[in-house]
Amino acid sequence: MIYARVSSREQDEEGYSIDAQLKLLRKYATSEEFRLVQEFVDIETAKISGRKGFSGMVQFLKRSRDCRTLLVEKTDRLYRNFHDYVTLEELDIEIHFVKEHQVLSKDSRSRVKFVQGMNLLMARHYVENLREEVIKGMLEKAEQGIYPGRAPFGYLNNRGTRNIEAHPENAAIVRFAFECYATGQ
Repeated sequence: MIYARVSSREQDEEGYSIDAQLKLLRKYATSEEFRLVQEFVDIETAKISGRKGFSGMVQFLKRSRDCRTLLVEKTDRLYRNFHDYVTLEELDIEIHFVKEHQVLSKDSRSRVKFVQGMNLLMARHYVENLREEVIKGMLEKAEQGIYPGRAPFGYLNNRGTRNIEAHPENAAIVRFAFECYATGQ
């Protein structure tokens, strides 16, 4: 079984990450003579549990006693939270982290489990630090009088000035809505 993930729709649309992950994992499966029975893909963050593809994969593994091997590119593509780590650990499967050259199972040596735990902590740290940096940047933009995010409906982001401006068509809708509200209509 294969699992591939990117964090956002933008990453999926702009890059080739999912396709590249699937290509790498299929090639690995062929070279190791694994028979692929299912592929699961997510296009959402792994910092919290509850991803649709991940949940579907877990349900599949709970039902199938024949499929006990999971192929994934690397740790942060599979999970960035402890809940998902424990969920997979309880399923008694073998996980191949292809780019990290690690195979994790209940029979893995303590060093492999330690390294995998550290990889999970680093992946979690990355996402937590990114969150802090984004908040810091947004606060700084706001202090400088710059709108700190995506423009609301009726406006658009101007990448040149790094500010927002009225949308040529949608601004009229917002203006109309405020006028109706102001007049009680």
